[in-house]
Amino acid sequence: MNVHDPRAFGRVAVLMGGTSSEREVSLNSGRNVLDALRARGVDAHAVDGIPALVAALGEKRFDRVFNILHGGDGENGVLQGALEALGVPYTGSGVLGSALSMDKIRTKQVWLAVGLPTPRYARLVVGEDVRAAAARLGLPVIVKPSCEGSSVGVSRVFTEADLDAAVELAAGYPGELLMEELIEGQELTVAVLGDAALPSIRIVPKGAYYDYHAKYVAEDTQYLCPGLDGEAEEEIRKLAVKAFKAAGCSGWARVDVMRDRKGDFRLLEVNTAPGMTSHSLVPKAAAQVGIDFQTLCWLILETSMGGAR
Repeated sequence: MNVHDPRAFGRVAVLMGGTSSEREVSLNSGRNVLDALRARGVDAHAVDGIPALVAALGEKRFDRVFNILHGGDGENGVLQGALEALGVPYTGSGVLGSALSMDKIRTKQVWLAVGLPTPRYARLVVGEDVRAAAARLGLPVIVKPSCEGSSVGVSRVFTEADLDAAVELAAGYPGELLMEELIEGQELTVAVLGDAALPSIRIVPKGAYYDYHAKYVAEDTQYLCPGLDGEAEEEIRKLAVKAFKAAGCSGWARVDVMRDRKGDFRLLEVNTAPGMTSHSLVPKAAAQVGIDFQTLCWLILETSMGGAR
């Protein structure tokens, strides 16, 4: 739905912060979104965390929610279920898409069920022989929490001696653990806005990997947009939209993809509340097609205006 008058949005809560491991990134994203919406005339206000939002909604202080609460209950369906129950419109995916995408293991299961490519993996449960799992997949592997983002708790394991430390790090976060084969090649991401994919971005960190520091701190990470040319670019965009829809997502999201050295794509995960910081990738992709940050925030907010999730 196209909106021309900011008053049509009513009073908007920009939900940020919260208590997840991604709190600081969320506050950064939220402040940027808040400033952008206000600059376009939207009656937008910051709200830190779900309890504060629920209290404000109980007092009828807001008409809709721009969700930029990264990780935890902001992305796992808890917030979305509460807003559905209260009849409050919001940005981003609904309950199913949020809950499914937050769980990397179950997202993989859905993708594999519909024939979409993703790295081979093992689900690690308490007491499982991690060395046997690594042997089945073949080193090197990645070990990570199944339900965290922003590269939190992620380890790359090249030798069996490093497995225990990787598992210990990932086990410090809630949820199951995921071990997957390490795909060596190009790291790419594709933003989906509505039903359309924006240009891909190829990420080239100065260090060996695109970790938390490279994502949010370093100034020397390169972002090449579009990340690919010709048929390969067209293919990755189509794949991202298929992955987005298969996971039950709606509104907007960012799909992370690896391209191996043979040129084949492997889907990693979907982020249903992507970052909106100065280092974030969705704004970079939007800028490539002439959408500035303020307009991008407006377009995301428009996705909350009616329609089934």
